[in-house]
Amino acid sequence: MANGRYWLHTLGCPKNEVDSDKLAGVLAGDGYRPAERAQDADLLVVNTCAFIEAARQESIDAVLELADLRRPGARLVVTGCMAERYGDELAAALPEVDLVAGFGASLAPPAPAAPPAQPVTLRARTAPPPTAPPRTAPSSTAPPSTAPSSTAPSAPAPGGFDLLELPRPPAAAPWAYVKIAEGCDRRCGFCAIPSFRGVQRSRSPESVLAEVDRLCAPAGGPPVREVVLVAQDLVSFGRDRRGRASGTPGSRSSRPAPIVSLLGEVTRRVERTRVLYVYPSGLTDELVEAIVATGVPYFDLSLQHVSRPLLAAMRRWGDGERFLARIEAIRRADPLATLRSSFIVGYPGETEEDHDRLLEFLRAAELDWAGFFAFSPEQGTHAVGLADQVPSPLAMERLRECAELQDAVTARRRDALVGQTRRVLVDRPGVARSVHEAPEIDGVVRVPRRLPAGSLLDVVVTAALGTDLVAEPVP
Repeated sequence: MANGRYWLHTLGCPKNEVDSDKLAGVLAGDGYRPAERAQDADLLVVNTCAFIEAARQESIDAVLELADLRRPGARLVVTGCMAERYGDELAAALPEVDLVAGFGASLAPPAPAAPPAQPVTLRARTAPPPTAPPRTAPSSTAPPSTAPSSTAPSAPAPGGFDLLELPRPPAAAPWAYVKIAEGCDRRCGFCAIPSFRGVQRSRSPESVLAEVDRLCAPAGGPPVREVVLVAQDLVSFGRDRRGRASGTPGSRSSRPAPIVSLLGEVTRRVERTRVLYVYPSGLTDELVEAIVATGVPYFDLSLQHVSRPLLAAMRRWGDGERFLARIEAIRRADPLATLRSSFIVGYPGETEEDHDRLLEFLRAAELDWAGFFAFSPEQGTHAVGLADQVPSPLAMERLRECAELQDAVTARRRDALVGQTRRVLVDRPGVARSVHEAPEIDGVVRVPRRLPAGSLLDVVVTAALGTDLVAEPVP
């Protein structure tokens, strides 16, 4: 018998999208079916993001909005990164929520005979968190601010499931994210992800390829024609497993890097293979060649800044000169290569000279796409204790300056595509993408609505409208 209808709201990165796909499969297995509107659901689930303060605030706003929309008797559950990171504190701060469920925890346990006096959490923390301040009006709700636990559990909660290895339902679109690893072994000065996602834990290549095979030849529904591989640290995929297999952590061999081998295998199975989030020090010549060989020369480089002293303070590798040399090498390998990156402005100690270096880099690099984020102090990270914190108004001024410069660069690069022929994948009626556009991140290619979703065809770009292109099928 069906348990009712669910509504699943996802925030954050593509990795969260993968988690939500798998959670939807779990709910379907529990007898739930999707609702057409949040107001119609018996179970409302918010898969939250906790990367920076703005993301946490967006997650809380989404929870409060759904709390207002839900019908009487419907249950509201919060899961994802905020639930894992803040646990009991989040439950205390949001009495509207019926359940706070960490990674791998059931979202729909049997309802109690009588409503509990306090919100409940699925898992106890190793130590009780401090009492959260009273929540004020929704417009002034602040995300929890206590320091998270130092490491996240690598195993699912008792009675729960391993979200990384969980089977996923068929894709609803002609493309799909495939998460190949969880967690991260790096300790960047600004990032709290390892504190709640844990150390890197790679899937086996066999597990990843089996998922790709199921997506490309599903039992029901159309096949996936583009696979997007995602992870917190994609270039380090398989290194943890290789070390365990050899008995020597971090051991090296003459074999191709695991991510290079995996890319080759996935490319043999699907028409398009795309990768997201490449750490720059791991972008070897071997990996550049492997990405170009996929036929989707899309390089999403996690640069964060270009000032060498500032990157050192971030506990990151590189500088602007090295990055420009790598970008030049990529474009030599494939002149059609698309480059994206993200940058943090206002990191503690950032000077006007550092900011000027970033602006000069953006002019020289001519990236196709770039995102900018103001530094967010995350409890438990190295950057919280650094001196020379940049005032927020100054950081926002620097962000706007970078964004305005990059918007002009992106517009020029999009204009340059007018008149060119590209092969596009139609995601849905009227909307397609070429190799230059990652799904749900970049602009799109507007095509005639008569073209069926899932089709791959050649088009001629006829116009550029901001970040989007307009195209017609080749006669």
